[in-house]
This record gives sequence, C-alpha cells and structure tokens, in this order.
Amino acid sequence: MNLMSQDRKNRIAQWAYDTKSILGRFHIWLEDVEVAWVRGQSHSEFTSHLSFLNGSLERQFALTGALTALGTRLFGRFGEGASLDKAGINQVKKDADAISAYVMSECLWYLTRQVPENHAVMVCLGEGLMPKAGETPEMGSNPQLGFGRVYARPEVAKALDQRVVRLLNDPAYGWGEFYKEINSAGVTIWGAAIDTLENTSRFAKGDPTGPMTVLHVFDQPLRISKPYEGYMGTFILPQAVVARAEEDSVLIDYRTPRALVWEIIRKTYPGIKPGNIHIWTLRGKSRADRIGGLWKEWEALGAHLIDDDWKLPTGMGAFTESGTYAPTYGIGAWKDERGERHVFLCDGYAASAEAVQAASLAPLHNLRAFLSVFTSSFKLSYDKENQLMRLDPEAPDFPSRLGTLLGRPVDGKTVDEHKAMIRAAVEAGIPLQKTSLEADDFFPEKDWDVLAVTGYMNPDPYTGAPGVEKLADDGYRVRVRLSSRCGEKLITLTLKLQESIAASRFIFNPLLIRFLSGEDYETRPVRISDSGRIRNELQTLCSEALEFRKNGVIRIHFGRILPEVISRENQTKLLKILTWYKKSHPIWFSWLEIVPPEA
Repeated sequence: MNLMSQDRKNRIAQWAYDTKSILGRFHIWLEDVEVAWVRGQSHSEFTSHLSFLNGSLERQFALTGALTALGTRLFGRFGEGASLDKAGINQVKKDADAISAYVMSECLWYLTRQVPENHAVMVCLGEGLMPKAGETPEMGSNPQLGFGRVYARPEVAKALDQRVVRLLNDPAYGWGEFYKEINSAGVTIWGAAIDTLENTSRFAKGDPTGPMTVLHVFDQPLRISKPYEGYMGTFILPQAVVARAEEDSVLIDYRTPRALVWEIIRKTYPGIKPGNIHIWTLRGKSRADRIGGLWKEWEALGAHLIDDDWKLPTGMGAFTESGTYAPTYGIGAWKDERGERHVFLCDGYAASAEAVQAASLAPLHNLRAFLSVFTSSFKLSYDKENQLMRLDPEAPDFPSRLGTLLGRPVDGKTVDEHKAMIRAAVEAGIPLQKTSLEADDFFPEKDWDVLAVTGYMNPDPYTGAPGVEKLADDGYRVRVRLSSRCGEKLITLTLKLQESIAASRFIFNPLLIRFLSGEDYETRPVRISDSGRIRNELQTLCSEALEFRKNGVIRIHFGRILPEVISRENQTKLLKILTWYKKSHPIWFSWLEIVPPEA
C-alpha cells in the first residue's frame, strides 16, 4: 500500500468521524473526500484550518453546504416549473426553497451540538422574506432561514431566544442592549447570512447552470435587530483600482460617476481596450427603470455589458437574469490567449443578503465592495434610491420631498408604502445615515472574520465548479467551496444514500411537508424532538404568519398565510395537524398557540 492511498484512507476516516452526526441524520455514507486548494498556501489536511472555526467545525459546515445542495437537487423538484404558468413556477420555487432551508437547518442543529458550550450560530440575514423582481406581492415570502434563528446547545439557545423575542417585541430593547447582555453573559454569537437556494427561478425551470446554496458564518453577529430583506446597490471592483483612485485623491463608492471610475480603471491597466472592460450587471426589462441609466453610462464609455451566454474565462456562459453573488468570484484582471488584458467587475444591485454576502467575500479576494441601500420598488433610478431611503419618514415635508424624487405627485398610498420601507430599515438597524456602505458597517467590531460556504447544485460559470453528479448505485459527487482570509478550498465529497430514493425523499423533507403529503402522523411514533422540529419548520415555511410571544410562545395566525405560500387545502390540513399535536401532547407543544383563519 502506497503513501497516497493511506493518506486518502486517513482523510476519509477523519471527515467521517467529524461529520458522523450529520451523515447519520440523513442516512448518508461518506465514500471519498478530495481537497483542492484554490487560493492560499496548501497544507496537509488536519494540520491547519482556514478560519476562526476549528477544523472539525469547518468540515461540518462543508458537509452542510454539500448536503443542502444534494438534497435540494434530488428532491426540490428541479426543472418541474419549465412548462408551468407563473403560479405553478412559484409553487415549485417554494417547494425547492422549503427543502433547501430544511436540510440546512437540520445540518446546523446537529453541527451546533459540537460548538463550545457558550457559543451559538444565529441567522442575521436570510433570503426569502419577500417576493423578488418579476414576482407579484401576493405571491408572498418563500421558505427561508431568517433573522433570529438560533442554533446552539439547549441552555444557550433558550437564553438567546428570549432576547431575540425582546428585540422583536420591545421597542425599548435595542441591538446595543442585546449585544451588551450577551457579552456580559460570556456568550459568543457566530452570525450568519444565508441564501439556501440562490437562483431559485433557474432551478425551477431546469436551467443547466447557476443554482447553489450560500452560507456565510462570521465570528460575531451582524448589527441587525429585526427581520430585514430589501435591496442594495452593489459596486465591486479589484482593490488595485481603488488603490489607484486613492493615489489620485479620487473617492470611489457607489455614487462615484462611472466616467470617473472608467478613467481610474484605464490608469490601473494601461493600454486596456475599452471593450475588454466587462461589466456584469443584472439585465432584463424589469430592471430598466432602476439601473437602465447605469447600463447607458457604461455603454457610452465603450465598456462591454455582459449578456447571457457570454463566454467567461472558465469557458462557460454567463447569465444575467439573477445570481448576484457568484459573479464576485470572477472579478479581477486576466490576459487572454492573445495576451490582451481584460478586467471583470460587478455593478448594479442585489437583494440584501446576497449584497452583504458579496461584500464580505470581497476582501478575501482582494476586492472592494461598495453598497447603497435601495427601496423595494423598481421604478426609481439607482442614483436616487439612496436619497429616498435617507429621507425622514416622520418629517412634515416627507410627501413633497418624495414627490420631488419620484418626479410626480404622490398619493397617500405611495407615501405610506415608502414610509414603511424606510421604517423597516431603521428598525432593523440598517445604517441609512451613510451614503455608501461596506461590509465593516454591518459588524459591531470592525475586525471580523468569515467562512464562506458554497454548495453547487448545478455547475457554476464563474468558478467552473461542477454541480451534483450522479454515480452508480445511488452515489453522488458533490462540490463545496470554503473561502476565508487564509485561503480557499474546493472539496469534492462522494456520498451514497443508504436508503432508497423513495425513503430518502422522506428523510430530506420536513415533517410537516411529509404530513401534508399524506404520511399518517396519528399512528407514527411521536418523539419529543417532533416539537422542536415542527417549531423550526413553521419558522421556515410561513414566517409571516407567526407572532413571537413571551416565554417562548409562538402564535400562528392562519389568516395571515397566503394561498400562494400554502394552498387553502394544505392550510386546512396544517390546522388539523397542529391541533392534533397540541391536543395529544400539550406539554411538548405548550409553546404553540393556534389562531384559526376565522378568528
């Protein structure tokens, strides 16, 4: 037996040992592990770690990304929305989001059994709270892991949950008090920004590239005090461009005229052809009012606005209808086969979780990311969005100033809608007073660390990473990327289902989805863990219907659940299921209060 084969056996054994609880939860067998260093100094496995986490936890986070990608790809109805109408596609998207959020949530629960006793993982930003571009408001939110979800040992989780409930309900209790209390208690919170399924529409339609899961875990919580999802302008450049601007005493941020940035880029890369400056930005008719002016600025300068299927250095085609996180990995300069210099950068906007994820990824790759808080409307030009969000909604002249920015008289409904957007951001602690933001602005300590975890469901054009691959005998090869300030690894895990596909489908699905699909909950053996699982699942599936009360009580208002989120038929089933649990196991479900739709 040669040395390499022994190294491989050692690697598989250590990974299996560190991740055994998560593997066991999903009835998965780990057959192989390959680790390739993409950036940083290569080290033998187990002799070092990438981030503030220890090596065992990094491996568990890696498996979390891999299993979320695998479970969603296998059981999330991939491609089933291709021939459906808007309502049908939306339901496929919600089903896929439900699988991805559930699998990641379960992984985090098992993972945090291994964290130090006074530590917790807390979700600070999540995707899915609101409809996206192209979706109408009545479609409702998507299943998600959002603000306030705490994963920790029971005593720590209970204490933190009580404080999160205060943040949600007590106007006199703010983020400052929260942070002071947890520090005084000696509790360390690792914050998280999560998008369990990026490019959901591409997933639902069966597009060959793009879908992935993204988890950023930080060594401290984000400075956010309420559930929040909005939009942020994003402008991400190589650090070399920003450094050159500083030499010329030019301030670069989101508001800097692109003509001025253009001159700095050409000074940074002398002789570069205008058409070799490639701008990745969201495209499409729905974005024209918001960033159409930005497109025109770049085009007038001679830059190349990337279109769908433009060949990236990886040899794969770009896409621009969604996916604002992954292009961050492609930002930078390179030379083609003819020796010509090219530079790739990102400009436009993103949903808030993706924007903060990209901004916290940027320094890991020697980039600078500049953010600007936007409204949730798509009718205002990008250069006015931040001005509007910095208006005082309580000022007497708010309607007139709003009308001036919108360029038209405004009615009461429009005024109320925009006041609500600003108030939501203020209540969540988004720093609206600053005209331009960077990742540092979201952390209580300016010195922060991050581990970025990306699991690939389908191939990613910007890094060239393959997606989930089917092997023989129910085996699958899954790639997950770990990125930190110290380096970056692409890890290939070969995983095998220990159960049939039919049985595994139940294993990867939430309890409530299984019950709604027909599994008999009245004759199934009930465990005390059902209480925690159902509590978790309700927060994922219908967060907008939940009211968090004192003493850990959650009140579910069925009248707030939209049929586009859970159908009327399934709402009736869900009411029956929860009522049965509450009646049959009143102690385990003392946390649950049910408000029927007619109440």
